[in-house]
Amino acid sequence: MATGRVWTVTTTTPSEDDARTIARAAVAEKLAAGAEITGPATSVFWHLGELGEGREWRVSLRTSATAKDRLAARISELHPWDSPEVTATSIEWCLDTYAEWVERTTTEQG
Repeated sequence: MATGRVWTVTTTTPSEDDARTIARAAVAEKLAAGAEITGPATSVFWHLGELGEGREWRVSLRTSATAKDRLAARISELHPWDSPEVTATSIEWCLDTYAEWVERTTTEQG
């Protein structure tokens, strides 16, 4: 059982194209082993002192503990928003073979 080795890094974007750009770059550059895009979803939020609502696409990326900070930095570079939501959650449990694949993929040169 692998614990703490695999992370899910998540962000949301204002368009499917933005989500695809982030997902493709992260996987192509081997900062993430894989990604899923879901949406659109309705988001309700406070922004600049006003209540807002909009459509967003969620990008969930699987990465290793050693690559998560580089992945988060790359997402910030590619993201169209000045202060994007970028969060990371440690996977409590996964198969060892899955963790090995994620680690191997995110440590290879892109």
